[in-house]
Amino acid sequence: MSSAPPAVSTEPAPSTRRGGWTAMILLIACAAQFMVVLDVSIVNVALPDMKASLGLSPAGQQWIVSAYTLGFAGLLLLGGRAADLVGARRTFLVGLGLFTAASLACGLAADGATLITARAVQGIGGAILAPATLTLIMTTFTEPRARTRAMGAWSSVNAVGGATGAVIGGLLTQYAGWRWVFIVNVPIGIAILAAALLYVSGAHRGHGGLRRLDLPGALSVTVGLTALVYGIISTESSPWASPKVWGALTLGILLLAAFAVIESKVAAPLVPLAVLRRRTLAIANLVMIALGSAMFAMWFLLSLYVQQVLGFSALKTGMWFLPGCLAVIIGTRTSTHLLRRTGPRPLLVTGMAISTFGFLWLSRIAPGGVFTTDVAAPFVFCALGLGMSMLPVTAAATAGIDRREAGLVSGLVNTSRQVGGALGLAILAAIAAHTARGHLSPGVQALTADYGHAFLCAAVFTACAALGSLLLPGRPATAVPGPTPGGAE
Repeated sequence: MSSAPPAVSTEPAPSTRRGGWTAMILLIACAAQFMVVLDVSIVNVALPDMKASLGLSPAGQQWIVSAYTLGFAGLLLLGGRAADLVGARRTFLVGLGLFTAASLACGLAADGATLITARAVQGIGGAILAPATLTLIMTTFTEPRARTRAMGAWSSVNAVGGATGAVIGGLLTQYAGWRWVFIVNVPIGIAILAAALLYVSGAHRGHGGLRRLDLPGALSVTVGLTALVYGIISTESSPWASPKVWGALTLGILLLAAFAVIESKVAAPLVPLAVLRRRTLAIANLVMIALGSAMFAMWFLLSLYVQQVLGFSALKTGMWFLPGCLAVIIGTRTSTHLLRRTGPRPLLVTGMAISTFGFLWLSRIAPGGVFTTDVAAPFVFCALGLGMSMLPVTAAATAGIDRREAGLVSGLVNTSRQVGGALGLAILAAIAAHTARGHLSPGVQALTADYGHAFLCAAVFTACAALGSLLLPGRPATAVPGPTPGGAE
């Protein structure tokens, strides 16, 4: 094989002609996606240290997570369209550069406001970068079996990135300080950028231009989601009837309605409404919203619970997440091997049922309980079920999609997970806060009660996802999970 880059063309060369080159593109895409997903959860273990260092309020702690997920969720659709229109290579490089620079700004932040702002910019960089990683894979691997393996690796990275965030965050916080949970991205981002410049060729070019990007749609959906989350979070300190709460919720609903109107009017919408009429795609994205709601809240709430209630150190908290990380890996690999034989529906139903059982178990936690049986064991069930579900729901959403819509559909899938995560985290944290305020006994007993109610709500989310999965096609996945050239719906 020649060591020189392949010639630039408008169509990706067959996988058999590129050999190790395609393996490098897969490695680059998965490494970038791992870094993006890692930053959703890596901060959770470090939140108490950030609170002490920067004087953050409980709501401020939540915004460290929510600012990232909102910037990520609100602009993922724009990032997906950018990958289609201006090319996966250019979009990948821009997103990676912005993400890396924002990570440095987070690590150097001198106060909470600066950190939250930098986290939002970091989320925007991730929103540009993440869809490009999946688009690179879809346009590089055109042979069905190779694409299934590549998407399995990408889905595993998504699951493992979220699971190992707490472990890596605990190690960095304990031995290097909380700032390094962000600064660690800088050398990694530079290395990936150098590899992408060398291996990702102009073959991954788009079929449009920046002028076709729907900026009004992106702005309305981003601000609308932010307003909704702000309104929900505000209920922790203000009554529902306060102008701050209902004003923010009303603004969010109006802006999301405006987004729907904009999408029906513009020539090149972020989300062509016809796409949402595809039954399988619509159901898969609703399931992903419920899955994301439980998944994001699980890492956040458990990280705080084991430190605030059980008194674990950051390092011990991170190490405690290792069994869950292994459970996610096992679940993801299991679904990768079974998907082509069973199709997505049985795997999703099973995975969500396992997670529901785990969350119901977690909801029974008590101040005097045994850690291994009351916390660790149910957490493993939650993680195993979530790991089993990531690939099937992605496969259901992307099956049969035309290659030219790869960025759009991957953006929708990622947006659904992040929207679910942002809204779910806000809802569950608000439920926990209201429970704690209404509890007669202060201290550990109140904290335990609020976490128990939040986990019960997470069980409702995963149960709804299991029921929704029953509406997906039951036939085996004879087509690969992802777009095929000229593929039908």
